[in-house]
Amino acid sequence: MLATMLADTATDWAAYARAVLVRAGHHRGAARERLIDLLARQNCALSAIEIEDALRRGRRGQRPVGRASIYRTLELLHAHDLVIRLDVGDGVARYEPAGPTSEHHHHHLLCDHCGRLVPFEDAALERSIEKLSDRLGFRTTDHEVTLRGDCPDCR
Repeated sequence: MLATMLADTATDWAAYARAVLVRAGHHRGAARERLIDLLARQNCALSAIEIEDALRRGRRGQRPVGRASIYRTLELLHAHDLVIRLDVGDGVARYEPAGPTSEHHHHHLLCDHCGRLVPFEDAALERSIEKLSDRLGFRTTDHEVTLRGDCPDCR
């Protein structure tokens, strides 16, 4: 059931992203299509290098996607608010789907040693952020929490 829901969400985001780009006058391209499909299947942010590696592993007879094409596509998606550019303080930009069909809000744990990025959700944390905003009289429209430390493998 959860796998079906995630697949539906991925399909929805990919279709939404493609529709936004077509409406903006951008033509489809094989590299862009593959990158959108890859991002739609992810549960957390990926760097451009991780995207390049994943596309290379999954190509099976397809032409490789160049690094410059990946960066151009990520910038295009970001310019149309289709991806969030995430900077968790390690100097590496990571990207994850954004927009009305990507309702999956999560935060991140970052290992300071190996760079592993792990998504997490916590309803109590969300309530605490909302209460803090109310107490301070601040209308919070978005937030991001990154916890840094050592993952189990590096501890």
